[in-house]
Amino acid sequence: MQRPVLVVMAAGMGSRYGGLKQVDPVGAHGQLIIDYSIYDAHRAGFDTVVFVIKRELEETFRAAIGDRLSKVMTVQYAYQELDDLPEGYAVPEGRVKPWGTCHAVLAARHVVDGPFAVINSDDYYGPEAFREIYDYLLHHPDDAYYEYAMVGYLLRNTVTEHGYVSRGVCVEDGEHYLQTVTEHTHIEKDGDDARSTADGGQTWSALPGDTIVSMNLWGFSRSFLDEAAARFPAFLDEALVTVPIKGEYFLPSVVSQLIGEGKARAKVLRSHDRWYGVTYQEDKPSVVKAIADMTAKGLYPEELWG
Repeated sequence: MQRPVLVVMAAGMGSRYGGLKQVDPVGAHGQLIIDYSIYDAHRAGFDTVVFVIKRELEETFRAAIGDRLSKVMTVQYAYQELDDLPEGYAVPEGRVKPWGTCHAVLAARHVVDGPFAVINSDDYYGPEAFREIYDYLLHHPDDAYYEYAMVGYLLRNTVTEHGYVSRGVCVEDGEHYLQTVTEHTHIEKDGDDARSTADGGQTWSALPGDTIVSMNLWGFSRSFLDEAAARFPAFLDEALVTVPIKGEYFLPSVVSQLIGEGKARAKVLRSHDRWYGVTYQEDKPSVVKAIADMTAKGLYPEELWG
């Protein structure tokens, strides 16, 4: 069985945060959020990381992240480019928005040929998540189904005090296999629980704090890349007519299709760690404090990479 590799989606700019938040330090010695995630991934067993970036950001990423990590891991790059489309398709006039998370993962198809995990570059996931996903990928090759997995988090551990967030609310069966992921694009903290609106706040739906949500930490076999590539033209055929400027090819949508067709199943693993991210500038002080507290407790060394 091939050792799983880690794919990091790092092509996005933080529009609500107001800058390239992936290279904004949160640790006492200039460490970035992604340093802590990759440190956790490395000690869980991952020894290769693939950064999916914009080609024009390669120099920035090499200087801020890649050159440092290449001393302890194999570092590779893949490029999410707007014109990376199937033959016969073209970027619609006026489109500048990337094609979404599944398109980002597809950018790694030329360098990934075995099992892999996928994360966002600007999220802190905690060590439990990487242990769970690495072990699952290592011991569950495709058989009767494509064997996929995702790490689910308690909603209360993923919301911010400073605005709203988008989360994929998960429904699973009795054996903890994923049935559906429903994207809620406006979730706000409500005490120990949360609430969601789909109409700009005119009506709200309560979401218990222990609701399981996806934070885009997925595990796949190589089959996912082949299936996502094969399904991309059908997405484009619809999106280029209905939402040519903003349509996105979402990773959970392809997973849901494959589950619905009986071709794949996705185990919902669990992490009880708290998720941290800098969705808004006001989030950064709490992230910095959390990292400092975990370092003081010995979860991380002062200098991650020695």
